[in-house]
Amino acid sequence: MQVTDSTRRNNPYILGIAGGSGSGKTYFARALQDRLGAGIATLIYQDNFYIDQSHSFDHDGGSVNFDHPDSLDFPLLARCLSELKTGRPTRIPIYDFVTHTRSNETINAEPTPIIIVDGILIFHPEPVRSQFDRMIFFDTPEALRFERRLRRDVEERGRTPEGVRNQFLKQVKPMHDEFVDPTSIHAHTVVRDLGQTEDILAETLELCRSRLA
Repeated sequence: MQVTDSTRRNNPYILGIAGGSGSGKTYFARALQDRLGAGIATLIYQDNFYIDQSHSFDHDGGSVNFDHPDSLDFPLLARCLSELKTGRPTRIPIYDFVTHTRSNETINAEPTPIIIVDGILIFHPEPVRSQFDRMIFFDTPEALRFERRLRRDVEERGRTPEGVRNQFLKQVKPMHDEFVDPTSIHAHTVVRDLGQTEDILAETLELCRSRLA
């Protein structure tokens, strides 16, 4: 059952920000948190919930498919969001993209008034999707998404351009078409024009601030 404003007025308001890799969703989620303030909004990343992939990662992608739902611990994400929704703190795992293991350390997340969740597949599993009060999906052209992912993986994760390109064609694109893009039907707002981003951000800020009144 979808959580409504009337039943959750005094509990954290949870927004899901989804879209393909490189779609602009993370920029939007961070901008939203920055403008609301860290004491008001907590940002949770889907990337923290990857399962241990160290047994199959070959340092340039290999057989690891990070864009398939099975690569993520969605039951844990659903439980963390449920705890926050009911006003309880929760522990967020830390995934190490260098060793591709889950750290023994965790992040303590408090139930701030606004919870923002960022991830490509967060609208796919119903137990996670049902925790969201509002869902926004970024439908961004494939060429731009690839350009952004290439730059991120080379600069931040030590990947080679060839490895990133092969992974995009063999895994990212097919998984986007099969699992990510179809979840846009669940979104309250779909951003198809990048020129809309600031307008949607302003509208979302107004919505969030109305929850704080």
